[in-house]
Amino acid sequence: MLMTDSRELQLMNDEPPAEYWLETRRPFCNLVFLLPLLLAYEFGVGFASGPRGVSIRNGADAWIRHWLHQVGIEIVWLLPVLLIGTLLTWHMTTRQPWKMSWDTLGGMVAESLLYAFVLIMLGQLTDYGFRHAALIPLQMDATSAQHDFLIRLVTFMGAGIYEEFLFRLCLLPLTYALFRAAMAPKGWAITGTVITTSFIFSIAHYLGPTSDGQALAIITEAVTRVQSNRELWFGFAFRTLAGMFFAALYFFRGFGITVGAHAAYDVFVGVVLVSEI
Repeated sequence: MLMTDSRELQLMNDEPPAEYWLETRRPFCNLVFLLPLLLAYEFGVGFASGPRGVSIRNGADAWIRHWLHQVGIEIVWLLPVLLIGTLLTWHMTTRQPWKMSWDTLGGMVAESLLYAFVLIMLGQLTDYGFRHAALIPLQMDATSAQHDFLIRLVTFMGAGIYEEFLFRLCLLPLTYALFRAAMAPKGWAITGTVITTSFIFSIAHYLGPTSDGQALAIITEAVTRVQSNRELWFGFAFRTLAGMFFAALYFFRGFGITVGAHAAYDVFVGVVLVSEI
């Protein structure tokens, strides 16, 4: 009886179970976790854009679709299919089990909200640092509060999905592979990958969805624009830190929770706070 009680006590103290940490990183579990968010975004875009005849896509979604448009690809559902296909292919090639639990999904939601709160605190600390240094902090656009609530909700959800798909799921492993191919030690490769992808993630927000021309010239122009405008420094610095934060989440907690945290942060800052202006 005493042995049974000891084992039960040990199990109670092992929180959360090791299986949870493994399951939250599995592609299939990430797909199940993200699928409702992905479908809500895609159908929301169709519903909100339809009556107006204009697209409300923004961020990486708009950038990728613009690039596809440049090469003549106009398939509306290509991106969500590509995202789903990537996770399924990843799952099948690694031969991981087709299982998950509702407790795991609930835990992923809780973690996403927790990390979104941490990022909000990071933003507040960055804002304090810039104000203390007499620099110009990022100002919230009050005019966006006049936009339709559904439009803002949908667009900020999409930013979390497709920016993580582009910059973390695709670009981060590719950049890491390039560092390793250049014979960089593992630790240096990880550090270089996080810094490089975070810089690209931040500077991409100053390119605009319709940027054309050579990639190097586009990036150089964006860097020059940020460097010459003090009012952009806070936004660039915070987005770089956020990129590092999301990269760390991707490495340690997986793709699904990273998307959840990004989407939760964007919705809170871009919808809830703006609505109170």
